Formats: sequence, C-alpha cells, structure tokens
Amino acid sequence: MSKFLNTKWLMFLFFLGAPALVTAQQVTGVVKDDSGALPGVSVVVKGTSSGTTTDFDGKYSINASSGAVLVFSYVGYETQENTVSGNKMNVIMQSGVALDAVVLTGNRSKPRTILDSPVPIDNIGLDEMRSTGQPTIDKMLTYKVPSFNSTTQAVSDATAHFDPADLRGLGPSRTLVLVNGKRKNQSALVYINDTPGKGEVGVDLKSIPAAAIERIEVLRDGASAQYGSDAIAGVINMVLKKNVEYTTVNVNSGVTTEGDGFNFGVDLNTGLTGENGGYLNITAGYYEQEKTNRPGSPGSDALIGVEANDPTWGAWLADNPDLGMNVGQPELQKIDLFFNAGIPFKNDSGEFYSFGGFTSRQGTSFALYRAPYWVGDPYNLLHEAGSDYNGFQPTFETDVMDNNLTAGVKWKLFNFDVDFSGTYGRNRIDYDVNNTLNPDLGASSPTEFAVGGYTFSNTLANLDFSRNLGQLNIAFGAEIKQENFSARAGDAASYFNPTGNGNAQSFPGLQPSNAVRADRHNYGVYGDLEWEPTEDLLIGGAIRYEDFSDFGDNVSWKVSGRYSLGDKGAIRASYSTGFRAPSLHQIYLSNVQTLVSGGSISNQGTFSNVDPVIREDLGVPQLTAETSKNISAGITYKIKPNLSVSADFYNVKVDDRVLFTGEIGFDGDDSSMNPVESVLVANSITSLKFFVNAVSTNTSGVDLVVNYTNIELGEGILNAALAANFNETTIKGKIDAPALFEANGYDIFNRKEQARITSSRPKSKVLLGLDYDLNKWNFILNNTYFGEVTWQHGSSPALDQTFAGKVITDLIVGYEFSEKLSGNISVNNLLNVYPDELDAKGDVVTDLGGRFKYPWEVNQFGFNGTVLNASLAFKF
Repeated sequence: MSKFLNTKWLMFLFFLGAPALVTAQQVTGVVKDDSGALPGVSVVVKGTSSGTTTDFDGKYSINASSGAVLVFSYVGYETQENTVSGNKMNVIMQSGVALDAVVLTGNRSKPRTILDSPVPIDNIGLDEMRSTGQPTIDKMLTYKVPSFNSTTQAVSDATAHFDPADLRGLGPSRTLVLVNGKRKNQSALVYINDTPGKGEVGVDLKSIPAAAIERIEVLRDGASAQYGSDAIAGVINMVLKKNVEYTTVNVNSGVTTEGDGFNFGVDLNTGLTGENGGYLNITAGYYEQEKTNRPGSPGSDALIGVEANDPTWGAWLADNPDLGMNVGQPELQKIDLFFNAGIPFKNDSGEFYSFGGFTSRQGTSFALYRAPYWVGDPYNLLHEAGSDYNGFQPTFETDVMDNNLTAGVKWKLFNFDVDFSGTYGRNRIDYDVNNTLNPDLGASSPTEFAVGGYTFSNTLANLDFSRNLGQLNIAFGAEIKQENFSARAGDAASYFNPTGNGNAQSFPGLQPSNAVRADRHNYGVYGDLEWEPTEDLLIGGAIRYEDFSDFGDNVSWKVSGRYSLGDKGAIRASYSTGFRAPSLHQIYLSNVQTLVSGGSISNQGTFSNVDPVIREDLGVPQLTAETSKNISAGITYKIKPNLSVSADFYNVKVDDRVLFTGEIGFDGDDSSMNPVESVLVANSITSLKFFVNAVSTNTSGVDLVVNYTNIELGEGILNAALAANFNETTIKGKIDAPALFEANGYDIFNRKEQARITSSRPKSKVLLGLDYDLNKWNFILNNTYFGEVTWQHGSSPALDQTFAGKVITDLIVGYEFSEKLSGNISVNNLLNVYPDELDAKGDVVTDLGGRFKYPWEVNQFGFNGTVLNASLAFKF
C-alpha cells in the first residue's frame, strides 16, 4: 500500500509539473453527531480561505500548522472551533442553527457564516443539489434557489442548447458566475430568439459538471464594488472539490412517462492527497439525452393559409395534424473533464494552486417543419424520386466547447494573505443546419450546411491582498482583463439568395459581412473594509474603479452592516451601486435570421452597434454601461436551536439597460419611404434590429427562508425547509428611442418585448422540501410552486394571456445498500403537471399557427411532464 501511495504522489507531482517543497502537518479525523458520521461538514482553517469538507464517512483531511484553529460547521449544527495540537482531531457536532454554514463569497477578508454575513447568501452542497433529481446545474439551482430560474427552450436555434438563466428576474447578463472565486467566462451566444433573456448573454452553466462541485454559494445582493461588471443581481460561486477520501462513480438514467426524453449519465470523481497537504481532484463525466416532443395539433395551417379541407393538402393535414413539428427538449451529448489541484509551500506559508476544465457538447434541436405546401423539393434532394413528398424537418445542430484554466499562488507578505492568479476561459459554438436545402441552388443544393459560429474568450490577471487586524479586516487588489469575440461566416451555399427565396431553409448562414474579430481590455482596482467595533456590530464598505477601453470608466461602491442578536440571529442591510459593461457580443453581433412576421416568412437583419448604417444613417448612439442602485435589508432569527428563519427585502434599480429591439419594418405608408425603409430595401430585408441603451427598470422583492432541522419523527429524523421569492419588475418612464425612430413613429420595444423583462419569469416561487432519514432509507418530497407568467401582445392588450401558477412535486427515495453502495429512485413532476395551454385568440403568430401547445415566449418549468430517474453511487 505504501508503494502504491508513493506512486500516486509521484504521478501527482508529474501532473502539476512542480516539486513538493517541504512536508507540512496534515490533520485528519472523523466528524460525527449522536447518530453517526456526518458527510459534507465544512472544515476551514480560521482566518484563511483554506478549507475542505468531510466525505461520505465523515472523514476529512486538511493542511494546518500546530496552534491553528479549525472551524467545523454544517447546516443544522452549532459551529465548533478546535485548536490543532497534533495530526488527529475527531469532532462531535451538536444540533444547532441552519445559518452557521461557512461561506467565502461576499467578502474578501475572511470566511464568514451565513449568520455573520451582512448580505443574504445560500450555501448548497452537492448532496442537496442532487436531491432535486435534476440532471444539470442550471436545473438543480432552479429547484433549490427560489430567485433563480432556468427552463428548457424549444424551436429557438442555439438558445435551445443553453437555456437562459437568471437571478431575481434581472436577466442572464446581470448574474456574475465564479469558479473557486475566479470569474467564469461568458458563453459565445447572444439569445436572439423569442425566449426569456432575449438579447442577453450569460454563462454556459451546462459546462460545469455537478460531480466536480463541493458546494455552490449564491450571493443574493449587488456586488459590483467587490467583483466588477455583471454582479448587479448577485453572484454564483462554484466551489470545486479538493480532498476526497474515495473514488466515487455515479450512474444515472431516466425517461419521461411519455416514453421519450431518455437520458443517461455517468461521472467519476477521484483524488490524490500528498503527505504534505497537496491535493489533486479529478472529475470526468458523460451525459446524453434524447428529444421530447409536445407539439400542438391544429390540423390546419393558419400561418401559411392552408385549411383542413384544402382540396390538395387536406389529406396530408389529416395524416399530420401536428404539422410535423418537434417541440421539446433537444438531443444532447456531453463530456466533461475537470481538475482542482494545489501544492503547499514550505512551513505552510502558502500554496501553488490550479483548477479548470473542458466541456464538449453536441446538440440537435428542430426548426419549423417545412410542410410540402410550404417548401418544395423538385429535385428530390430530401425524398426519393417517385415517392410522395411529405416535406422535411430542418435540424439545428450545435458543437459547443467550453474550457477554462486558472493557476495561481497564495502566500504571506508582511502578514498579508496574497493571492496572485491568472485565468483563461473560452466558449466556442459552431452551427450546422442539416436535412434542409437552399431553393435558389436548385439541384446542386447541399442538404447539410455549416452556417458559421461564434467564440468568446477572456484572459484575466488578479492580485488580491487581505489581512485581519483584530477588529478590522482589510482587502484590496487589482484585476486586468482582456476579452475577445469573433463571428465566423458559414458556407457560401447557406446564404446564397439571388432571387430572395434562397438561403438554407430555417437558418441563413452568417455572411462574410457578419464575420468579425473584436477585442477590448479593462483594468480595475478595489478596496474592501470590514470593522467590528463590538462583538455584535459589523460595518463594511467597498469601492471599485474600472476602466474599459471601448466606453470609459465606472466607480461602484457598497456599504453594509450587521447587528448580531447574540446566538439568536442578526439584523443586516446593505446599499450599493453597480454596473454592467455591454458585452462584446451585443456591440458587434450582426446576422440575418428567418422568422415569422405578420403571417409570412421573412428575413430580419441584426445590425451591430459599430455599423455605419446604425450609427450614422439611423443615429443610434454608442453602447455604454448599465448602472444600478441596490438596497437590501433583512433579519435572520433562531426561534429555537433547530428552527431558523431569514427574510430579506431588496430593491434594484437599473438605468440604461441594454435592450435588443423588436422588429422594425415598413410603416405601411406606400406614399413615401422613410430612412429606416431605405435601409431595409438596400439590405434586402423586411425588418431590422439593433442593441441600444434605452430602458430603466425597478425590481423589488422579498426572499424568505425557513429551516426546521433534526426533528425526531418515529425512528427517523426529519428536516424541513421552506424558501420563497416574491418579486416584481417595472419599466420606469418611456422607452428612450433614438430620435430618428421616434420621429418616424416607430415603437422599438413594444408590449411583447417589454413583457420579456416584466412578466416572462414567475413573480413568485415557493419551495417546500421535506427530507426524512430512517436507518438506511432516505425519503425526499419537494414541492415547487412556480407563479404565473404573462405573455403580452405587441399592440393589442385583448390578445394577452396569463398562464396560471402551478406546483411541481418531486419524490426521491434513496437506500444505502452498504458503506460503499447507495442508490435512489426519483419521480420528477410526480403529478404530471403541464403549463396552461396557449390560447392564440385569433393571433396565429402567438402559437405559430397552432404548432405550439404550450407557451414558448414565456416559460415557467418546461413541458416534459413526469420524468422517472434512477441512480447508483459506488465508492472505492
């Protein structure tokens, strides 16, 4: 065994490419409560950010010098502090408060418990995330954090492969995502389809495997003064696993009760630990899912004007009442490889660390089915000669690659903790449109087209200093960042369109005029101060200056305070200003998109913000930063040792939000041509869109969390949690349209587009979770209420539709077969609940002529129905 361990250690050193410096003391032990071992307990060296968690058997291993203080904390238990006097330390935890979990997000000076934090933070462990029964991080968070939303999108090109996610209904662009406290790169995609988050850019949360994560910290407060751009709604910090005792393999699979949507996943997490405290954690995973299909069945095609009794096509409509549609989750295959590593320095004076990962994901979604009366196939490209022609189903296929790498050094300098790091992250997406044709190419048309793609990357360098001075904690530092965005043209055949009837059907390729390579850089400096004049009072402040090469600078600041109510809880409040830099994607994106408008198929052009047509001919101003003001106030209170409650009110005002305009087309007056129409004619398009700072919003809400833990019920223990979010977003004042558009009577952001900001996400969400442990059995019952959402018609309020709130019930049953083998069965959406069905009310564009049965422009929880899952976990 010792030879094997030595071999593992040599492999570890070879992987990192650096020698072990000098052996430091490694402290190991087991953490238990009255009923046995406690997995998932947080163990942190007090006054540092060095920490780990206990494994399945309650075991831990951490590097700490003699005399250091270890802080043991876990939801539902009292925090304990023990001084290191040897290399063994076993701990017995006592039942306590659910607010004592240690978190690192939200301040840079030292770890704090949720109770001590002056701002609201959720701390979610891997087991809690997996207890949702959901397959990916974005879906797990949706069913664990009331203010977080992400739902599957359908028939929305590449958006269907990313699923926009946001906090507090403020849009994907305004949530900052970190990995181990370092900024995660955004995706390469702008969500340009008619979905929640339209016109915005987010982080590709599907690129982070759950198996690599120890816990997720969700800061529900503005934090631009601490972290920079994008942190208006809050911060999500993914903390990766470090030391693990066992290699763990998880295998899971599931299928809907309709018999579609089969999914299968397997992941492996393992680690190497050196005698001097060095560590290497590796995660590898594979996941695949098949499509689901929940289309409407109109039996006629009002969108194209073909009735059910049409003399030519009536028989086809009778045989294909759903018009050939595929409406549901896309097909997906994904592989992940992540690592997290560190080597301590001599005498525990610091460490070299590195972490990162690579994800490759291929997906297939579906466009509108091209019925035979819509698009012909006269050259038998998509059907055999002599056979009946039934139309064709274009597929939209994506190849997504996301990779990130961070390397850094932590050490002591004049009693300051210093962290110097470099981070590189990239997201690349390539598109193919297959099983389609370009009518203008006739018999020579391909049936598969590479239609282009996008890449976004950033490179960062961070230097951070922090120090504890007794009652005073100080932190300061600097960041330099370089961002790059590129768009690649597709095959010439994909956009060949001399007669106006061409292009690859469903998605014209990006043209050479849409290709771009753009970059910018910025630097930021910040200072962070926390003062505890008494044991009960904490006062904090932060300020940050940022300067961007493309639009200028910004100063953000924050003040916060917390008054302790002893061991009963705390009163807390904060006020901050914030900002979000317009993304490079929003500045430079341009394309031509096929869409349905006014009952006909047309081509819509998106113009970049630097295009002379937009800036000079149409008078659209340069994009600049959004700014925000965020106020939060709340209370945490322990009614009894195992019953706690927290409530936080917030108000976020965002000025000059970057919006993606609605379709701007011909005004219907044939007697003259205005400047906008001249642009349309010159570019052979029927409508145009662009990005502009043009709207200000006000978001108010309340977050509520109640935890009741360690309730003795029969021979088992029951834990109950209630969490809720109530919010409302309104638009302040009028839309600030450029003067030329206002003078010519254009509504650049109509009622339908406004609803994407104000009512496309639930204004209320309530989670009630019950977790019952009985010997080797574990029973979890989750109920999630998704509040109502409203779709608004572009111009006619009579055509609006509100979709009622619904409760989704999930049941998970787990069993521990042995110390090293466990399994569970879950039923997601146990009662087979679906959203309200669409009522087009005479507007055929709303449901694309009946092709959609359930809402697609507003979305609460998707429409897959009941999903059955089973999983097994092995340890060795």
